[in-house]
Amino acid sequence: MKLIRQLSTRSLCVIYLAAVLGSSVFMFTPASFAEDHGAAVTDDSDGSFNEAKKAAYVLMGAAFALAIAASVGAIGQSRAASAALEGIARNPEAAGKIFTPLILSLALIESLVIYVLIIAFVWMTKV
Repeated sequence: MKLIRQLSTRSLCVIYLAAVLGSSVFMFTPASFAEDHGAAVTDDSDGSFNEAKKAAYVLMGAAFALAIAASVGAIGQSRAASAALEGIARNPEAAGKIFTPLILSLALIESLVIYVLIIAFVWMTKV
């Protein structure tokens, strides 16, 4: 825990991004090796994707969008709460003035995640 406190925000973001990208390698590697070597990528002679692959790509895109939005939203909410609690700890009389902007900022951060959820549902219904 002491090490995490000593790292800067940029370092933590780089570590988080490396962990997400590294885990995605383990998530998609089995799927890429499971496909038959002789299988064609395209379904029609004009080179268009078949509907099943299109649906799979849309679902993967929606899942990634939700995962990124939820993780970034959680990081933003935790930083906002941390800053508010530090401000209240330094000046307890200002708790009432800090609480309302904190709740407003948390609601706005959460609304961005909900927007991504709605966009993901729209993507999935268009497939």
